[in-house]
Amino acid sequence: MRRSCLTIAPLLVAVALSACNRASDALQPAPTAQATAQPAPGSPAAAPAQAGAPANPMTGAAVPAAAGITTPAPTPAQAAAILGKARLQIAPIVGTSVEAATPLTQRLAARAKESGITLAGSAGQGATHVLKGYFSTISEGKDTTVIYVWDVYDPAGTRLHRINGQQKAPTVSGAEGWAAVPPATMQAIADQTITQLTNWLAGRPAG
Repeated sequence: MRRSCLTIAPLLVAVALSACNRASDALQPAPTAQATAQPAPGSPAAAPAQAGAPANPMTGAAVPAAAGITTPAPTPAQAAAILGKARLQIAPIVGTSVEAATPLTQRLAARAKESGITLAGSAGQGATHVLKGYFSTISEGKDTTVIYVWDVYDPAGTRLHRINGQQKAPTVSGAEGWAAVPPATMQAIADQTITQLTNWLAGRPAG
């Protein structure tokens, strides 16, 4: 009886050790395909994406950024065709005297025609654009500064564009206000106005 007990004890210990080993194996997770799979050298997945470049969600490859798109300036022929379709009405000038407005409006009309713009009548029939000007003066010592604002409207009265600026000129001796502004100053304003107006109409960049 004692010999049988001695034989059974080692067997029980071996069975217990075997059970522990099986339990330990069961607790260790099997390696997943994601952890074990490695991309082949030279494959698209192995190539790093460009820094700062967005990735294509379908392929994972970097997508180059779109190049900046610029609008080319119109050719002289294209600009002439655009200006040839314009019919400009010059509205009465606000803020100036008749003596100061006369050389201004005369020069505006002459320069508009030189640029290929047709002038519409005072009634505005057939006008595509209406030009309205607002003027004021500031006298400082021996100089007088003319401040001007032009609004460009469509026939329905919607403002499309604005031109503004100022022109300084020596004050005419002994004169004040608009009487101190020489005709050449108003003509220079007309030149600048038509240049900016034609550039805008033709879609040319501002100079």
